[in-house]
Amino acid sequence: MPVRPIRLFGDPVLRATSAPIDEIDDGVRALVRDLVDTVELPGRAGVAAPQIGVGLRAFSYNIDGDIGYILNPVLTEVSGEPEPVGEGCLSVPGLWHDAIRYPRAKVVGTDLDGNEIVLEGEGLLAQALQHETDHLDGKLYLDRLPAETRRLAMREVRESDWF
Repeated sequence: MPVRPIRLFGDPVLRATSAPIDEIDDGVRALVRDLVDTVELPGRAGVAAPQIGVGLRAFSYNIDGDIGYILNPVLTEVSGEPEPVGEGCLSVPGLWHDAIRYPRAKVVGTDLDGNEIVLEGEGLLAQALQHETDHLDGKLYLDRLPAETRRLAMREVRESDWF
């Protein structure tokens, strides 16, 4: 399947809460293939379905060469002291700021066969799990920035050539 174009800040699909996947059908299987193909490109740690224009609860990940996906993920656990972590987003290209994230995270969901998947980890994986589940709830990493940094980031968005 194709690598899908990434929706950019300002697209309403990025601010909507994604619907749960109730039935695994050919459309959901195609969505997973597209998410995986899209996240395989270099420099990508995760792609959520809304980022490719689909308002369903699914995302793919690519952490240290481990590529996969999860359907209906729920962030069930975060731990450690929240800390600022350098973060960017494919839907907000060219920006990089310190977002507040927990150092450890756990997500539970299912695969295409309905089997439970548990993804948990530290560092970049924890950050990606939080970032991608935020997308499914209509949030962007910009929402996690301290107020002054967020004002700067919004100015950068307005001045960007893609906005």
